[in-house]
Amino acid sequence: MHHHKPGGANTLIKCFALILVFALVEVVGGLLSGSLALLSDAGHMFSDATALGLAALAVWVGRQPASSRHSFGLVRAEVVAALFNSLFMMVIVAGIVYYAIHRLFDPQPVMGGTVMLVAGVGLIVNMIVAYVLHHGEQTLNTRAAMLHVMGDLLGSVAALLAGAIIYFTGWTPIDPILSLFVSALILFSSIRLLLDVLHVIMEGVPPYLDLPEVGNAMAAIDGVSSVHDLHIWTLSSGRVALSAHVVVSDMRAWALVLEAQREMLRDCFALDHITLQPESNVQIIEPHLQKSD
Repeated sequence: MHHHKPGGANTLIKCFALILVFALVEVVGGLLSGSLALLSDAGHMFSDATALGLAALAVWVGRQPASSRHSFGLVRAEVVAALFNSLFMMVIVAGIVYYAIHRLFDPQPVMGGTVMLVAGVGLIVNMIVAYVLHHGEQTLNTRAAMLHVMGDLLGSVAALLAGAIIYFTGWTPIDPILSLFVSALILFSSIRLLLDVLHVIMEGVPPYLDLPEVGNAMAAIDGVSSVHDLHIWTLSSGRVALSAHVVVSDMRAWALVLEAQREMLRDCFALDHITLQPESNVQIIEPHLQKSD
């Protein structure tokens, strides 16, 4: 049985709405002030809003019951959403870098005071969203979104710093320079998310589990001779599957061995989606039959 904190989708939707509204505010503030740092931070926030929106949609889709065509249900919808989001953020990075380099060679006037005001409010918004996500359900998407929000916090600090430098010194190149810094944050979080998603798609062992350790623990159960063909993979966040062939010394004790295996895997490794195939280590020798004359 998989337990999740209630209201996961509602939490994601609230954070999505909050970030989306302020991203629009940053776009307006960036256009009015001429700040690329604000616009790049807005791009980062739009990517976060996309991540949260897709995560909320994935939660809803993932709750749909299993069918004859999807025997596990649609629990991997969040993986598809995360894959789309990571690729989408890379497109945003490319656009920000292009305009930042162009702005370095063709400086534009920037209203430092407006930048500081909008970036300061953005910092507060990101702190609120980070708090809400930290206390909500932890899934692949929400963990990725949390990483993005922390990047947003640094992005807002960068925009605030750019506004202050421009306001007090008039040195406008700091705006595209810090925009490139924000782009690096987006790229880092995008690559990290993409690698996590690809690991799930390739059915890799979850990073917090050690395959030999799990196998040794299974083999240590009374009545078990050995374990082979052990596989562990992620179906979706919080739902990990295990399958294995278990060689037992006495097939009559399989029911007790199976219960002990399930209890150990649940208590020690938090695994409860388990499929075990029993095998006997006693070879049955067929008598040699000879054709009678």
